[in-house]
Amino acid sequence: MPNKLYKPVTPGRRFMSVSDFSEITKGKPEKSLVVALNKKSGRNFQGKVTVRHRGGGAKKIYRIIDWKRDKYNIEARVEAIEYDPNRSANIALLVYKDGERRYILAPNGLKVGDKLLSGEGADIKTGNALPLKNIPLGTMIHNIEMQPGKGAQLVRSAGAAAQLLAKEGVMAHLRLPSSEVRLVSSNCYATIGQVGNIEHENITIGKAGRKRWLGIRPTNRGVATNPCDHPHGGGESKATPGRPSCTPTGKPAYGYKTRNKRKNNKFIVSRRKKKN
Repeated sequence: MPNKLYKPVTPGRRFMSVSDFSEITKGKPEKSLVVALNKKSGRNFQGKVTVRHRGGGAKKIYRIIDWKRDKYNIEARVEAIEYDPNRSANIALLVYKDGERRYILAPNGLKVGDKLLSGEGADIKTGNALPLKNIPLGTMIHNIEMQPGKGAQLVRSAGAAAQLLAKEGVMAHLRLPSSEVRLVSSNCYATIGQVGNIEHENITIGKAGRKRWLGIRPTNRGVATNPCDHPHGGGESKATPGRPSCTPTGKPAYGYKTRNKRKNNKFIVSRRKKKN
Protein backbone atom coordinates (compact mmCIF):
# COMPACT_ATOMS: atom_id res chain seq x y z
CA MET A 1 0.00 0.00 0.00
CA PRO A 2 1.35 3.48 -0.86
CA ASN A 3 1.79 5.99 1.92
CA LYS A 4 -0.26 9.17 2.16
CA LEU A 5 1.34 12.57 2.81
CA TYR A 6 -0.56 15.52 4.26
CA LYS A 7 -0.49 19.21 3.45
CA PRO A 8 1.41 20.75 6.41
CA VAL A 9 -1.39 22.89 7.84
CA THR A 10 -0.02 22.26 11.37
CA PRO A 11 3.49 21.49 12.68
CA GLY A 12 2.42 17.93 13.56
CA ARG A 13 1.20 17.28 10.01
CA ARG A 14 4.36 18.57 8.33
CA PHE A 15 6.38 15.35 8.37
CA MET A 16 3.58 12.89 9.10
CA SER A 17 2.73 10.02 6.76
CA VAL A 18 0.22 7.18 7.00
CA SER A 19 -0.78 4.20 4.91
CA ASP A 20 -3.54 5.04 2.45
CA PHE A 21 -5.33 1.75 3.29
CA SER A 22 -6.18 1.22 -0.37
CA GLU A 23 -5.99 -2.57 0.04
CA ILE A 24 -8.36 -2.66 3.01
CA THR A 25 -11.81 -3.95 2.01
CA LYS A 26 -13.50 -4.38 5.40
CA GLY A 27 -13.62 -2.12 8.43
CA LYS A 28 -14.74 -4.21 11.40
CA PRO A 29 -13.16 -7.59 12.25
CA GLU A 30 -14.93 -10.95 12.27
CA LYS A 31 -16.56 -11.24 15.71
CA SER A 32 -15.89 -14.97 16.06
CA LEU A 33 -12.13 -14.42 15.57
CA VAL A 34 -11.39 -11.73 18.16
CA VAL A 35 -10.59 -11.83 21.88
CA ALA A 36 -10.09 -9.11 24.49
CA LEU A 37 -6.61 -7.67 24.82
CA ASN A 38 -5.96 -6.32 28.30
CA LYS A 39 -3.23 -3.74 28.75
CA LYS A 40 -0.39 -4.48 31.16
CA SER A 41 1.36 -1.08 30.94
CA GLY A 42 4.72 -2.86 31.12
CA ARG A 43 3.95 -4.45 34.51
CA ASN A 44 4.34 -8.06 35.62
CA PHE A 45 1.98 -10.13 37.81
CA GLN A 46 3.27 -8.30 40.91
CA GLY A 47 2.36 -4.93 39.46
CA LYS A 48 6.02 -3.93 39.11
CA VAL A 49 7.20 -2.14 35.97
CA THR A 50 9.42 -4.56 34.05
CA VAL A 51 9.23 -2.71 30.71
CA ARG A 52 9.55 1.05 31.05
CA HIS A 53 7.84 3.73 28.96
CA ARG A 54 4.64 1.81 28.30
CA GLY A 55 1.07 2.87 29.05
CA GLY A 56 -2.02 4.50 27.62
CA GLY A 57 -2.68 4.12 23.92
CA ALA A 58 -5.75 3.31 21.88
CA LYS A 59 -7.89 0.30 22.79
CA LYS A 60 -7.32 -2.83 20.70
CA ILE A 61 -8.88 -6.23 20.28
CA TYR A 62 -6.73 -9.18 19.28
CA ARG A 63 -7.40 -10.95 15.98
CA ILE A 64 -6.75 -14.72 16.19
CA ILE A 65 -4.35 -15.60 13.36
CA ASP A 66 -4.08 -19.11 11.91
CA TRP A 67 -0.32 -19.66 12.20
CA LYS A 68 -0.52 -23.41 11.54
CA ARG A 69 -2.54 -23.43 8.28
CA ASP A 70 -3.65 -26.95 9.23
CA LYS A 71 -6.86 -27.16 7.19
CA TYR A 72 -5.18 -29.33 4.58
CA ASN A 73 -6.53 -29.80 1.06
CA ILE A 74 -9.64 -27.67 1.73
CA GLU A 75 -9.92 -24.74 -0.65
CA ALA A 76 -10.47 -21.30 0.83
CA ARG A 77 -11.61 -18.03 -0.72
CA VAL A 78 -10.26 -14.64 0.33
CA GLU A 79 -13.29 -12.78 1.65
CA ALA A 80 -11.61 -9.56 2.83
CA ILE A 81 -8.30 -7.80 3.48
CA GLU A 82 -8.31 -6.12 6.91
CA TYR A 83 -6.17 -3.83 9.04
CA ASP A 84 -4.69 -5.33 12.21
CA PRO A 85 -3.57 -2.90 14.94
CA ASN A 86 -1.47 -5.62 16.60
CA ARG A 87 1.07 -6.06 13.77
CA SER A 88 2.67 -4.23 10.85
CA ALA A 89 1.20 -6.58 8.21
CA ASN A 90 -2.40 -6.62 7.04
CA ILE A 91 -4.50 -9.75 7.47
CA ALA A 92 -6.76 -11.69 5.10
CA LEU A 93 -10.05 -13.30 6.08
CA LEU A 94 -10.45 -16.75 4.49
CA VAL A 95 -13.71 -18.64 4.07
CA TYR A 96 -13.23 -22.41 3.64
CA LYS A 97 -15.61 -24.63 1.71
CA ASP A 98 -16.92 -26.09 4.97
CA GLY A 99 -17.91 -22.57 6.08
CA GLU A 100 -15.15 -21.98 8.65
CA ARG A 101 -13.44 -18.59 8.69
CA ARG A 102 -9.82 -17.95 9.62
CA TYR A 103 -7.35 -15.06 9.49
CA ILE A 104 -3.92 -15.33 7.85
CA LEU A 105 -1.21 -12.76 7.11
CA ALA A 106 -2.01 -11.09 3.79
CA PRO A 107 0.81 -11.73 1.27
CA ASN A 108 1.81 -9.03 -1.21
CA GLY A 109 -0.51 -9.14 -4.23
CA LEU A 110 -3.33 -11.14 -2.61
CA LYS A 111 -6.79 -9.94 -3.66
CA VAL A 112 -10.37 -10.56 -2.58
CA GLY A 113 -11.77 -13.58 -4.41
CA ASP A 114 -8.45 -15.44 -4.73
CA LYS A 115 -8.53 -19.18 -3.98
CA LEU A 116 -5.92 -20.56 -1.54
CA LEU A 117 -4.93 -24.06 -0.48
CA SER A 118 -2.78 -25.58 2.25
CA GLY A 119 -1.16 -29.02 1.97
CA GLU A 120 1.54 -31.00 0.25
CA GLY A 121 -0.29 -30.98 -3.08
CA ALA A 122 -0.90 -27.21 -3.22
CA ASP A 123 0.34 -25.20 -6.21
CA ILE A 124 3.31 -22.85 -5.92
CA LYS A 125 1.10 -19.78 -5.75
CA THR A 126 1.14 -16.68 -3.54
CA GLY A 127 -0.71 -17.41 -0.29
CA ASN A 128 -0.61 -21.21 -0.51
CA ALA A 129 1.07 -23.10 2.37
CA LEU A 130 3.29 -26.15 1.77
CA PRO A 131 6.05 -28.09 3.56
CA LEU A 132 9.52 -26.84 2.66
CA LYS A 133 10.31 -30.20 1.03
CA ASN A 134 7.60 -29.49 -1.59
CA ILE A 135 8.73 -25.94 -2.40
CA PRO A 136 11.17 -25.36 -5.32
CA LEU A 137 14.60 -23.89 -4.57
CA GLY A 138 14.86 -20.11 -4.88
CA THR A 139 11.21 -19.50 -3.94
CA MET A 140 10.46 -16.48 -1.75
CA ILE A 141 8.48 -17.55 1.35
CA HIS A 142 7.19 -16.20 4.66
CA ASN A 143 5.28 -17.33 7.77
CA ILE A 144 7.72 -20.18 8.41
CA GLU A 145 7.58 -22.80 11.15
CA MET A 146 10.68 -23.59 13.20
CA GLN A 147 9.31 -26.94 14.38
CA PRO A 148 6.79 -29.03 12.42
CA GLY A 149 3.23 -28.43 13.62
CA LYS A 150 4.13 -25.68 16.10
CA GLY A 151 2.93 -22.80 13.94
CA ALA A 152 4.80 -20.08 12.08
CA GLN A 153 7.41 -18.12 14.02
CA LEU A 154 9.74 -16.71 11.33
CA VAL A 155 9.29 -13.93 8.74
CA ARG A 156 5.95 -12.43 9.77
CA SER A 157 6.42 -8.63 9.65
CA ALA A 158 5.35 -6.33 6.82
CA GLY A 159 7.45 -6.64 3.65
CA ALA A 160 9.52 -9.55 4.95
CA ALA A 161 10.47 -12.59 2.86
CA ALA A 162 12.94 -15.47 3.15
CA GLN A 163 14.48 -17.51 0.34
CA LEU A 164 14.77 -21.29 0.16
CA LEU A 165 18.40 -21.95 -0.80
CA ALA A 166 18.94 -25.70 -0.53
CA LYS A 167 17.68 -29.02 0.82
CA GLU A 168 19.97 -31.48 2.58
CA GLY A 169 18.36 -34.65 3.82
CA VAL A 170 15.70 -33.71 6.36
CA MET A 171 16.85 -30.08 6.65
CA ALA A 172 16.36 -27.04 4.43
CA HIS A 173 18.61 -23.97 4.16
CA LEU A 174 16.81 -20.61 4.43
CA ARG A 175 18.18 -17.12 3.92
CA LEU A 176 16.24 -14.95 6.38
CA PRO A 177 15.59 -11.19 5.98
CA SER A 178 18.52 -10.51 8.33
CA SER A 179 20.80 -12.31 5.77
CA GLU A 180 21.33 -15.15 8.26
CA VAL A 181 21.32 -18.61 6.67
CA ARG A 182 19.56 -21.09 8.93
CA LEU A 183 18.65 -24.78 8.93
CA VAL A 184 14.97 -25.65 9.35
CA SER A 185 13.27 -29.05 9.13
CA SER A 186 11.99 -29.69 5.60
CA ASN A 187 8.68 -30.87 7.14
CA CYS A 188 7.96 -27.36 8.43
CA TYR A 189 5.24 -25.42 6.62
CA ALA A 190 5.78 -22.05 4.95
CA THR A 191 3.62 -19.72 2.87
CA ILE A 192 4.55 -18.72 -0.68
CA GLY A 193 5.30 -15.05 -1.38
CA GLN A 194 6.26 -11.91 0.51
CA VAL A 195 4.33 -10.41 3.42
CA GLY A 196 2.19 -7.49 2.23
CA ASN A 197 2.10 -3.82 3.28
CA ILE A 198 5.69 -3.41 2.08
CA GLU A 199 5.59 0.41 2.42
CA HIS A 200 5.14 0.16 6.20
CA GLU A 201 8.85 0.84 6.84
CA ASN A 202 8.56 4.23 5.12
CA ILE A 203 5.86 5.59 7.45
CA THR A 204 6.92 8.65 9.47
CA ILE A 205 5.36 9.04 12.92
CA GLY A 206 5.56 12.83 12.67
CA LYS A 207 4.57 13.88 16.20
CA ALA A 208 4.83 12.82 19.83
CA GLY A 209 1.09 12.32 20.23
CA ARG A 210 1.05 9.55 17.68
CA LYS A 211 3.55 7.59 19.77
CA ARG A 212 1.16 7.95 22.71
CA TRP A 213 -1.64 6.45 20.59
CA LEU A 214 0.63 3.41 20.20
CA GLY A 215 1.00 3.10 23.97
CA ILE A 216 4.60 4.37 24.10
CA ARG A 217 5.33 6.99 26.76
CA PRO A 218 8.20 9.53 26.74
CA THR A 219 11.71 8.20 27.29
CA ASN A 220 14.16 10.15 29.45
CA ARG A 221 17.93 9.69 29.16
CA GLY A 222 19.63 8.32 32.23
CA VAL A 223 22.48 10.88 32.03
CA ALA A 224 19.91 13.70 32.32
CA THR A 225 18.68 12.50 35.74
CA ASN A 226 19.89 12.93 39.30
CA PRO A 227 22.19 10.34 40.94
CA CYS A 228 19.35 9.19 43.19
CA ASP A 229 17.18 8.35 40.19
CA HIS A 230 19.57 6.53 37.86
CA PRO A 231 23.12 5.03 37.91
CA HIS A 232 24.00 7.32 34.95
CA GLY A 233 22.73 10.45 36.72
CA GLY A 234 24.65 13.37 38.18
CA GLY A 235 27.81 15.12 37.05
CA GLU A 236 28.37 18.67 35.93
CA SER A 237 27.36 19.73 32.42
CA LYS A 238 26.86 17.02 29.78
CA ALA A 239 28.49 13.85 31.04
CA THR A 240 28.91 10.38 29.56
CA PRO A 241 27.72 7.47 31.73
CA GLY A 242 31.23 6.13 32.41
CA ARG A 243 29.84 2.60 32.71
CA PRO A 244 27.88 0.14 30.54
CA SER A 245 24.32 1.21 29.76
CA CYS A 246 21.91 0.03 32.43
CA THR A 247 18.38 0.45 33.72
CA PRO A 248 17.49 2.57 36.79
CA THR A 249 17.80 -0.61 38.88
CA GLY A 250 21.32 -1.29 37.57
CA LYS A 251 20.56 -4.20 35.23
CA PRO A 252 22.01 -4.22 31.68
CA ALA A 253 19.94 -1.94 29.44
CA TYR A 254 19.66 -4.54 26.69
CA GLY A 255 19.24 -7.53 28.99
CA TYR A 256 21.54 -10.36 29.97
CA LYS A 257 22.76 -12.83 27.35
CA THR A 258 20.26 -15.65 27.59
CA ARG A 259 20.74 -17.28 24.20
CA ASN A 260 21.42 -21.02 24.36
CA LYS A 261 24.45 -21.27 22.05
CA ARG A 262 24.69 -25.03 22.33
CA LYS A 263 21.11 -25.47 21.20
CA ASN A 264 20.95 -22.75 18.50
CA ASN A 265 24.37 -22.55 16.88
CA LYS A 266 24.05 -25.92 15.17
CA PHE A 267 21.13 -24.57 13.11
CA ILE A 268 22.94 -21.43 11.91
CA VAL A 269 24.98 -21.93 8.74
CA SER A 270 25.95 -18.28 8.25
CA ARG A 271 25.53 -15.48 10.80
CA ARG A 272 23.71 -12.27 9.95
CA LYS A 273 25.84 -9.36 8.79
CA LYS A 274 27.20 -7.20 11.59
CA LYS A 275 26.80 -3.43 11.49
CA ASN A 276 29.99 -1.49 10.78
